[in-house]
Amino acid sequence: MTFEQFAREELDYTCQTTFWMDFSIADRFGIAAVKDTFKRAFKEWRSNVVYLTELVLVLNHKIHQHYQRNEQLARVYDQLWREADQWACDTLQGEDLNYFYRILD
Repeated sequence: MTFEQFAREELDYTCQTTFWMDFSIADRFGIAAVKDTFKRAFKEWRSNVVYLTELVLVLNHKIHQHYQRNEQLARVYDQLWREADQWACDTLQGEDLNYFYRILD
């Protein structure tokens, strides 16, 4: 099952970005590429609640994708997920925060 299928079937969510593909490509180039991809995506899209939410969702699923095969990469994804999730929880308000929690819960 692809990430997009999982999101649609399990979460009733339709992907809006290419984040899954972007990070999947970065995975092949290593930790520096993953961090760079995060840095660019987070900087560009953190003000868009839909994209930010999907970024956090993708990072969380990347942790699970790598935790048994590449512990170091899973730890990097965990660090990035925590950073983005904490920023969202500290920054989003009202309907934006409700949307974030509704999609990720």
